[in-house]
Amino acid sequence: MSAVLFRDVRIFDGTGSAPYPGEVLVRDQTFEAVSPHGSAIAAPPDARIVEGAGATLMPGLVEPHAHLSWPSSIGNIINAMKLPAEEHLLITAYNARVTLDHGYTSAYSAGSLGQRFEVALRDQINAGHLPGPRLRASSIENAPVGVPGVPAAQDGAHARGVDGLRSYVQQMARLGVDTIKILLSSDEGFAPGGAQMLLYTEAEVAAIGETARAEGVWLACHAQAAEAVKMAVRHGFRLINHCTYADTEALDLLEANKDRLFVAPAPGLLYARVHEAAEFGIDRAAAELLGAVSGLELMQRIYPEMRRRGIRVLPGGDYGFPYNPIGRNARDLQLFVDLFGFQPAEVLTAATKLGGELMDLPVGQIRPGYLADLLLIDGDPLRDLRILQDKNRLLAIMQGGRFHKAPTRPT
Repeated sequence: MSAVLFRDVRIFDGTGSAPYPGEVLVRDQTFEAVSPHGSAIAAPPDARIVEGAGATLMPGLVEPHAHLSWPSSIGNIINAMKLPAEEHLLITAYNARVTLDHGYTSAYSAGSLGQRFEVALRDQINAGHLPGPRLRASSIENAPVGVPGVPAAQDGAHARGVDGLRSYVQQMARLGVDTIKILLSSDEGFAPGGAQMLLYTEAEVAAIGETARAEGVWLACHAQAAEAVKMAVRHGFRLINHCTYADTEALDLLEANKDRLFVAPAPGLLYARVHEAAEFGIDRAAAELLGAVSGLELMQRIYPEMRRRGIRVLPGGDYGFPYNPIGRNARDLQLFVDLFGFQPAEVLTAATKLGGELMDLPVGQIRPGYLADLLLIDGDPLRDLRILQDKNRLLAIMQGGRFHKAPTRPT
């Protein structure tokens, strides 16, 4: 199918502008024309016409902190993190489809549990052989050997020292990853007081940064401690996750470098531990030991300040646990409103336009020349973001001009 014309739709184009009635023409893989304010686009002879009947047309969502190899997804809860490789790879591919089914047409990985799982998956998705979001593939989520406060899934991934880390980054680049995930600090969920444990020296992080730039790969990190956040900024990390204990100096550094980096707090995991994980053995006391209660409280102080400073903060992250399964990702949109004081339009712009900037691809906006990744929504998510948590309200999902989910309304 070479052309699709969406008529009678309310367009949220991802730029931050107010929605407007209009028509959108997709040809091949990209948006060809966007006609605002109810004006008409002449339908090409070969076009399929989709009558939106006032539904919202918006860019596909971008997950900025994806863990497709974290096993659990909605309807397929798995109480294990490490599985036989053959089974694990199949589940990873299945999770990619679940992610796309729920409106996420792009995903930036924050770490894999298989060395080349995501590289292989990315290539199969790009070739059109498997359904899934456009993927920026990551290395295993890595930490140094034998350091206290590191879970077994990460421990042993590489050696210490400047030379060892240079070699490791070069090895990952040869595997074909887009981004390398490093645990710069530990986490309360790994060990008591873990959030303040730094796992690398300044010299080691400098070596990681220098080598990544030379090899042309991006860097992402798990950074809870303020000093971990500062090291990440100083040494060129592109995506900094959590930042829970960021102090004023860390915030100043993030603001000074806000045009080259992104932050993903991932509140959904902590929220799930506090409010939704009792059936998995995590009651309120356990959530406090895991740092979820204090983490949410700290985030509610830090992220409104990041918003005020114009730091690019993206909603999403850390889905794939039994109590926080893949497919629930859109809940983070509402959490940004409820916990951090964002307006719905700000959140949707972050999840589309800013997500496209993170991906470094022409996605996240409805504008001529951009890749036609879009959602047709039954309702207005700007009035109620929770609509996006119900995949049945996604009337259509298009990726690169092809329907992953075709509209059932008359066309």
